[in-house]
Amino acid sequence: MKTQDLIQLGVPQGAALRSGMEFVANFMTQGGDFVRLEEELGAIISKPESFLGDPMREAFARDLYAPAYKQRDQIAPWHQWGVGLDASAVQQLANACGLPVAVAGALMPDAHSGYGLPIGGVLATEDCVIPYAVGVDIACRMRLTVYDRKAGTIAGQKGRLANIIESETRFGMGCEFKQRRQHDVMDEDWNVSPITRRHKDKAWAQLGTSGSGNHFVEFGAFSVSADDAVALKESGFDIRPGEYIALLSHSGSRGVGAQVCQHYSRIAMERRYDLPNEMQHLAWLTFEEEAGQEYWAAMNLMGRYAEANHALIHKHIAKKVGAHVMLDIENHHNFAWKETHVVNGESREVIVHRKGATPAGAGVLGVIPGSMATPGFVVRGKGKPESLNSASHGAGRVMSRSQALQSFAWGNVKRQLAAAGVELLSAGLDEVPGVYKDIHSVMAAQTDLVEVLGKFEPRIVKMCPAGEKAED
Repeated sequence: MKTQDLIQLGVPQGAALRSGMEFVANFMTQGGDFVRLEEELGAIISKPESFLGDPMREAFARDLYAPAYKQRDQIAPWHQWGVGLDASAVQQLANACGLPVAVAGALMPDAHSGYGLPIGGVLATEDCVIPYAVGVDIACRMRLTVYDRKAGTIAGQKGRLANIIESETRFGMGCEFKQRRQHDVMDEDWNVSPITRRHKDKAWAQLGTSGSGNHFVEFGAFSVSADDAVALKESGFDIRPGEYIALLSHSGSRGVGAQVCQHYSRIAMERRYDLPNEMQHLAWLTFEEEAGQEYWAAMNLMGRYAEANHALIHKHIAKKVGAHVMLDIENHHNFAWKETHVVNGESREVIVHRKGATPAGAGVLGVIPGSMATPGFVVRGKGKPESLNSASHGAGRVMSRSQALQSFAWGNVKRQLAAAGVELLSAGLDEVPGVYKDIHSVMAAQTDLVEVLGKFEPRIVKMCPAGEKAED
């Protein structure tokens, strides 16, 4: 079959034609025949969205797919890492790139469907911000602290370390400390938005807490190879090869961040009322609008607030551990940044939304976790332009929370955790290891985006107990 044959079948010239010819070659190489090939091509061309999650057919289907709502001649360019991703996540990213304000996009290998933009979705827009492309948990972030204590001592201190986590963290929807924690973030201007002004007291009450959902605080073993040590020294950290006790945390801006998202998303959806139902959560606010300026200021305040939450968790736990901190690394992964990128040969300032995606500019350090029983990694970005300098934010879910509750039993999970050397202080069945993708496969799919500089193995894990609504 030749290119002219595909054109006659309705395949447009360009990327779709190229990926179509690649599909034909692969299909025939794997023993297909011409009769079956014509049937396959007809099915993909007529309904490409049905094949977005199919490893063999998705590249062709992706190039053929056209969003139902597309106010532009061509959808904004975007690239995908990983194969066989959740088809609805692929479709959501393609839909987002059909927005008139979209400039470019990228889909990370941990992707799964979300509201509007998928989790693991990266979207660059022009002169506007999309609240739901940032996410409900604004500035959800990671922080890793490595202590000058050998990891081999964890086994003999499990009770003490578990007590430290229990006493210095709080989990749950409305959790707070009776004696409020102190941080300079509460001295900032909380009048940047009526929402932050109204909820400042609530934010202070929840300062230094973790909330619910996929948020966690855990002790573990951080291993550094000789090569890792050299790379970390290049990035400003002098740490010898070995295994050390480390603390890893994951949480965001708590209840006030969710209120900011909901308020400004509602305004955006009212103003972009012509978006189809499946794309309403992609409604945007321009920076010419007062609401857009308010949201941007509130979002950045929530970033500093989330950073303060982690700073307090790590400060109080480090004090109880009584160890010297050798390494501190942190990053947001639900946020929007003003950045300059080259798109279609043109350098331009854009707003890059990373919803469940880690900043991975050249030389930028970050943390990508696995699950409560699998490793996380310290990474250094390679600055891949096509990814908009991004990488995955974790392993990524393979099932919903309700599916997880029907699929797992604690007996089997506890045996799995014991085999991995993990002591679980609390969590729900909807956060057990089986609900996540294989982190090693996810990392293998993004070797051109990041390089690994160290590995964290969980040992003592604290999450929100079962029964709470997820805040992630």
